[in-house]
Amino acid sequence: MPPASDSPTLPASTGRWVIMGVSGCGKSTIGAALAHAKDVPFIEGDAFHPDANVAKMSSGIPLDDADRAGWLQALADQIRGARERGAGIVVSCSALKRRYRDLLRQADPDLRFVHLQGPRALIEQRMQSRPGHYMPPSLLDSQLRDLEPLQAGEDGMTLDITLAPELLVARIGADTERTD
Repeated sequence: MPPASDSPTLPASTGRWVIMGVSGCGKSTIGAALAHAKDVPFIEGDAFHPDANVAKMSSGIPLDDADRAGWLQALADQIRGARERGAGIVVSCSALKRRYRDLLRQADPDLRFVHLQGPRALIEQRMQSRPGHYMPPSLLDSQLRDLEPLQAGEDGMTLDITLAPELLVARIGADTERTD
């Protein structure tokens, strides 16, 4: 979804962000809008899932740690490349578990996370309104069970998805301005 025309324009950034949370929370929408506002590339994490992962999820089977390993490494490689170039980047990735975030953080110790969270009913409604998406609403509960919210010592913020996307991007931008 293209960013809204009234999305805030933020100063160019060399910061690197992962927009995280369960399927349907708005990672792609917020990630693309933030990347547009910061004039940095947006990496859609779903595009890096191998066909076997997509087939498994499409069949209603949750991914396990082994399924996610190669996918997370591919995203870490994108993050590492941006860090090595001194470039900013925004990546959408569920990053459900602390150890997944730790793996991504190995690619860039300064990586920051935005955890998008909200009511289960809203997330399920969003998932049901995405015809043709490989991730069925039946997998939402497995993701919520696996989810480990950001913990002390993890650089990032948690935002409420009931707020307007423009407001979420502005809040991330305000944090970026303090730390870039």
